[in-house]
Amino acid sequence: VGPLVSEDAAKRVETWVDEAVAAGASLLTGGTRDGASYAPTVLTSVPTDTTLACEEVFGPVLTVTKVDGEAEAFAAVNDSKYGLHAGVFTHNVQAAFRAHRALEVGGVIIGDVPSYRADQMPYGGAKQSGVGREGVKFAMEDYTYERVLVLTDLEL
Repeated sequence: VGPLVSEDAAKRVETWVDEAVAAGASLLTGGTRDGASYAPTVLTSVPTDTTLACEEVFGPVLTVTKVDGEAEAFAAVNDSKYGLHAGVFTHNVQAAFRAHRALEVGGVIIGDVPSYRADQMPYGGAKQSGVGREGVKFAMEDYTYERVLVLTDLEL
């Protein structure tokens, strides 16, 4: 895991993790910063009102939340103003389709982490997780602009 974009970004991640731990979260591993680098960190029992639980951390931090079944898991994911991608680990294709229907996110990745992406696939979020999509098609649209030429009343 490489450094974050700046030392300030790493300090922000450190502040959010420290806040969650002070509020009662359990730090399983990580939780240390060295300049712009932040150690991969895993927490459990993160209170729902902490910044870490409510905002997109954009750092190497994972929170683990126990839920009672699929419906509660989907509700927990949807109970956010964000919705980039979701990773669902299942061998049950029906559960995969239920997740795709229920989750309010830009993409549902079955059997891998939510950051999985292939260059040719559209990538982007829902709600407050970005605007538009990334990917080859969308990059081509970004670098292209439409123009119109109208010729009227001309003999050709």
